[in-house]
Amino acid sequence: MNSRQRRGVILLLLSVLCAFGAFAGVLSVISDVNSKVGPEVTTYQVKNDVAPYTALSSGQFEKISMPKRWLSANAVTDLSEVDGKIAVTQLRKGSLLQSDMMEKRPALRPGEQEIAILIDAATGVAGKITPGATVNVYATFAGESEGEPAQSKVIVSNARVLDVGKLTALEPDNDNKANQASEAVPITFALNTLDTQRIAYAESFAEHVRLALIASGSDGTIRPGDRTYTLDKDK
Repeated sequence: MNSRQRRGVILLLLSVLCAFGAFAGVLSVISDVNSKVGPEVTTYQVKNDVAPYTALSSGQFEKISMPKRWLSANAVTDLSEVDGKIAVTQLRKGSLLQSDMMEKRPALRPGEQEIAILIDAATGVAGKITPGATVNVYATFAGESEGEPAQSKVIVSNARVLDVGKLTALEPDNDNKANQASEAVPITFALNTLDTQRIAYAESFAEHVRLALIASGSDGTIRPGDRTYTLDKDK
């Protein structure tokens, strides 16, 4: 082997060594990235804005993949978790779905019934009553005969709200346009039989039905002597 051939062999060996070195470097970089990023997992993000207290369904979310180490402990990786849940806050488009964004929808307890009535949106709800809230239900009645005072009565105390429906436009009543509400919200309650009858009676015969929101953790029970009010009580 002459000197030229020896130089060729040496250059070839150097090229092979450089190639092995470059390959090892690439593997090292990939290994380092994998160690920092880790395996990817499936999670979900919000497709479009979801209003608070809206019932959740799988169609409101889309599947994405991201490194497991970047997920918070309460990130949702199984979409079946949304079944029977409602949003507890505004869910923004593109937000990662987390378990603390939702809670179980209020449900009937043994011995309870569902009843839904329309409540004046302006005076009865004001956007603050939500599923799971507790309210007192007030109804006002005209005097039964001429000269008798009008009355305000607590029809039901500590009524539990199951659901708040969408704002509904009401058809005007040509005989009573002055005092008639133009919009109402269907409110669904979970009540025992007697309270269900009281709500049904108030919706049918009261001039107005209003809800008073009870602070969380408070007892809204009304004393028997305070359940009925007439104006002459303040004289």
